[in-house]
Amino acid sequence: MSDERPVRLHCFAHAGAGVSAFYGWGPRLGPGVETVPHLLPGRERRRSEPRLTRPADLLADQLPHFTGESGEAPYILYGHSLGALVAYSVTRALHEAGLPGPALLVVGACPPPDQLSALADQCRAGDDELLRLLGEADALPARARPGDFWHQAVLPVLRDDLVLAHELRTAAREPSPAGPLTVPVLAVAGAGDPLARPGAMARWRAWTTGPFAARTVPGDHFFLRGHDLPRLVGRAARVVRRLAPQPAGVR
Repeated sequence: MSDERPVRLHCFAHAGAGVSAFYGWGPRLGPGVETVPHLLPGRERRRSEPRLTRPADLLADQLPHFTGESGEAPYILYGHSLGALVAYSVTRALHEAGLPGPALLVVGACPPPDQLSALADQCRAGDDELLRLLGEADALPARARPGDFWHQAVLPVLRDDLVLAHELRTAAREPSPAGPLTVPVLAVAGAGDPLARPGAMARWRAWTTGPFAARTVPGDHFFLRGHDLPRLVGRAARVVRRLAPQPAGVR
């Protein structure tokens, strides 16, 4: 595989986050996989840009990264929680535009759009209620206190991201003029994730007519920080590479 172009793994993070969770993935993925994290506006180096809460604005921001993919080498999308909805929406938009899509869509820690979502469905709740829900889901930092940096800098981003997640879920439930996706889908659950249990993740099966697999790894909602998920995705990437059609002239 060293003489081949690596499989590009495009990654989207969870609500309220940047892309730092993917920085350590390289060695865990194994050979032949290149990580390409996608940062949404309103955080890290894009902090000064307005945050996105509408699907059309999200796609306008992200689709240009994919319309240039030549199709000569396969690529994969991985999205975690909110990122799963982003990855699905990008895949669907490429499908509707008749453009080359990913060889594999991997979704993690996010129920499919036709299932209940404890946080996204409450995206416009008051701060007290939202904080209560975050606490129940073990998604509230243990040291967070009213008025601290997390409340001032992270909570507003998280709230807007939950609004975006809600809008993406609503848009996904509208029938696509291009018909259902045909891309293979791998759905990954954390064994201890209270927001997207393995049974809920298995229901992504209804969102593609292509091959489907569901896997469970150790961890809570933030299992992307562990070692098992990147190892799983790395193995999947190498399977994608083996099964990809060879370019003309390659024997």
